[in-house]
Amino acid sequence: MIISYQGVQSFKVQFGDTVLAFDPVSKKSKFKANNFGADIALISLNHPDMNGVDQVNRGEKKAFIIDGPGEYETKNVFIKGLLSSSNYEGEEHINTIYTVNFENMNLCFLGALGSTDIPSATKAGIDGVDILFVPIGGNGVLSASDAYKFAVSLESSIIIPMQFDEKSLKTFLKERGEEVKPIDKLTIKKKDLEGKKGEIIVLEAQ
Repeated sequence: MIISYQGVQSFKVQFGDTVLAFDPVSKKSKFKANNFGADIALISLNHPDMNGVDQVNRGEKKAFIIDGPGEYETKNVFIKGLLSSSNYEGEEHINTIYTVNFENMNLCFLGALGSTDIPSATKAGIDGVDILFVPIGGNGVLSASDAYKFAVSLESSIIIPMQFDEKSLKTFLKERGEEVKPIDKLTIKKKDLEGKKGEIIVLEAQ
């Protein structure tokens, strides 16, 4: 599996010929929008910073769009969308947390989660996380300190921060008490997760 960060909350996750897009940035966003072909696009929140479905259809790849709570299966990928909330840019939004299972790995994408006070059914649906994507920038999503505490409580093997600036990233890493050098992309297999507990990996935006 290869994971690359596209900025804001956007990630490209590829395994073999299958490509997943998490929260692709729209052309209507003030942030840079990258264009790449995806088989599946997961949208956590209906906002131009995260709902760029127009950016993930390229060539023969036409993305299967998932944009809310429910259970889905496509291309041998099993996905659950779990209800939560966000106060992104000062407005109340429905935010969907996604758990994704493929290649015997469990990914959890928290989207623009604004509070750790999530419904009990949602919390119950997050289990056995291998790789966790967590927003840490505040301003409607989790603050760096709250994000760290919540991420640790989910007991994931790897934690990947998103939606951050230099200040919030520094605060997040300070909670851990270690320096982490950003990397270009993460290439990982299930066996690589052995012995890892809450390891933070910072990805540079492409």
